Amino acid sequence: MRRVTTTAYRICPFCEACCGLELELEGDQLVKIRGNPADVSSAGFICPKGAALGELHEDRDRLRAPMIKRDGVHVEVTWDEAFAEIERRLPPIIATDRDAIAVSLGNPAAHKFGLLLYGARLGRALGTKNVFSASTLDQMPKQLASGLMFGHWLSVAVPDLPRTDLLVVLGGNPVVSNGSMWTVPDFRGKAKAMQARGGKLIVIDPRRTETAAFADQHLFIRPGGDAFLLLGIVHTLFEENLVELGRLAEHVAGVDDVRAAVQGLAAEVVAPRCGIAAAQIRELARTIAGANHAALYGRIGTCTQEYGTLASWLVDVINTLTGNLDEPGGAMFPKAPAFAANTVGAAGKGKGIATGRRTSRVSGAPEVFGELPTGCMAEEMETPGQGQVRALITIASNPVLSSPNGARLARAMDELELMISLDIYLNETSRHADVILPGVSPLEDAHYDVAFPQLAWRNTARFSPSVLPHPDRPAEWELLLRIAAIATGKGANADLNAFDDELTADDVRRTAGPLAEPILAAVQPLRGPERLLDLALRAGPYGDRFGQAPGGLSVAKLRAHPEGIDLGELAPRVPEMLRTPSGKIELAPPMLIADIARVRDDLARPVPDLVVIGRRQLRSNNSWMHNLPTLAAGRFRCTALINPADASRFGLRNGARAAITRGDAQITVEIELSDQMMPGVISVPHGWGHDQPNTQLGVAAVRPGANLNTLFDEGLRDPLSGNAVLGGIAVAIRPLA
Repeated sequence: MRRVTTTAYRICPFCEACCGLELELEGDQLVKIRGNPADVSSAGFICPKGAALGELHEDRDRLRAPMIKRDGVHVEVTWDEAFAEIERRLPPIIATDRDAIAVSLGNPAAHKFGLLLYGARLGRALGTKNVFSASTLDQMPKQLASGLMFGHWLSVAVPDLPRTDLLVVLGGNPVVSNGSMWTVPDFRGKAKAMQARGGKLIVIDPRRTETAAFADQHLFIRPGGDAFLLLGIVHTLFEENLVELGRLAEHVAGVDDVRAAVQGLAAEVVAPRCGIAAAQIRELARTIAGANHAALYGRIGTCTQEYGTLASWLVDVINTLTGNLDEPGGAMFPKAPAFAANTVGAAGKGKGIATGRRTSRVSGAPEVFGELPTGCMAEEMETPGQGQVRALITIASNPVLSSPNGARLARAMDELELMISLDIYLNETSRHADVILPGVSPLEDAHYDVAFPQLAWRNTARFSPSVLPHPDRPAEWELLLRIAAIATGKGANADLNAFDDELTADDVRRTAGPLAEPILAAVQPLRGPERLLDLALRAGPYGDRFGQAPGGLSVAKLRAHPEGIDLGELAPRVPEMLRTPSGKIELAPPMLIADIARVRDDLARPVPDLVVIGRRQLRSNNSWMHNLPTLAAGRFRCTALINPADASRFGLRNGARAAITRGDAQITVEIELSDQMMPGVISVPHGWGHDQPNTQLGVAAVRPGANLNTLFDEGLRDPLSGNAVLGGIAVAIRPLA
């Protein structure tokens, strides 16, 4: 009997592009995936990762039952056995010290609204200060700089690509990422359309990336030199009278403070440190200032360095000084339909942000956005005393591979009294766990992007219901809620629906006051994260206001539109979106002005002979997509790119093996000669190193690659944001027989 063919729609959960997919199913079998041409954000675009979604669902290595480690071996158990083990071991640790528990959230959690929303609820239930995430390995400098300037952590300006005449990309590769801290599916198509209408693309990067390959201009830059380049541009803007604030003039504070802070940092002074000639720096400043509509976009290369916050800030300083901030065709602020925290409260003024409300116990690193640096995690586990981390809960997190010096962290994990991992794989981190709670396949889960509409190229709202639900398995939010019930003394067998009702009611009553009861009644039919989403959509800037604005957004309305709802192009939002105490754009936050002193002290520092940087790849996302056959097939991609001139002076041959060393740390790599690389710079992709014992990653283990982060020091961080330094590190290299 022939199975009935049906079509389903969902949003891809694999990267920040969040593309709309069209799925063809025969019964409960997925037979084909294509881009959804009707999707209001991606319009049919799809990359190899989205096409491999079915392989993740069918992966035999994906965990489907809980596991407990017994005598050093993970064995499958029932759900009740797993939670009984947690209930036996977690409460005694909490009873002695809540800060003895740490939580680590990984990148996939940002793509799963159940994990993101209920991870926050678990954090509140635990009450620990020891919260870590991939943010301090990636984008925290950008969030800190945006918070200081605009008053909210998520007020991040993104290029208005459809209307710009000039896009300058610094330390990013959006052809591969389709945006990072910028959701822009089919970047290549949009950028080529810009060029076709007479626009220009400039890429500044130590590698001639896939984005630079079709750019109108590419400039090599020394890794870690971004802040020096940007300061030279700012100096030129002032020196040559190119500053023009335009409409924002009345909304900007601190222009004179910035002018004073960059004195003495002319293009000629900073050029040796960034590796770009002074004449090119000056010409770049004139080009940005002279364009009708321009946007400067800085990404991961500007963040994962010792001047990450300074560089991130200077990107927005330049956009502001040239009149391109909050202007069509410039760098603009999306308006998210839900969870849009920068629309909460009175428009145009707020409390701003604060950092350092607490510090890490051992290093004294300041808290930023509620988190401590991931680089502090191992020392917090190893160092005895009050507040020592003795238990760890990881949520879709693999810091053993993704953080610097993961071997130290792995050893520390083995000494914990309890480790719980919520993960779909037995991987390099979860292998250390005492209890593993398997997550579900994306096809088994509903989907809404909580964070990415706040960073999107266009304002849209999209929701995907579960495609292949499994009623016999708990949802991921239920797993987190059950741990929260244990942490708050309700026990592993608590009525989760009643507990969830209680938490939701507390949230609504705290914010809605006398309107709370009718609001709760309006969303009562929904459960879990869908209920929280309905609350956020209906109360959000495009919402139906629980019936007060008929036709507005709700979960029901999004369900009726699987292609999503288009809310329009980006529009100017200053001063409405500002949440600074002054009600102004704070162009000169004291913390950042003071940090320029580090740059001045560093000007005379000798340039290392050879440094290493990471690189992003289209067919993987950090450490968790190397087990899918389609994505793992083809040529080996974990290679060390090196300029032929460097290869000659170090005696390296194409395809041969080499050792990259830093002190006692060493990785073995395969050499790939490439004139894409700036001389003096090697590039190794991050997220590899799948050669650890006691894992269950059959495909990834065949070609494990080298873990670049082995070479890095977990103590080396941007001092303002706590972000790890993952590029521009001096190394040595030698051939291996």
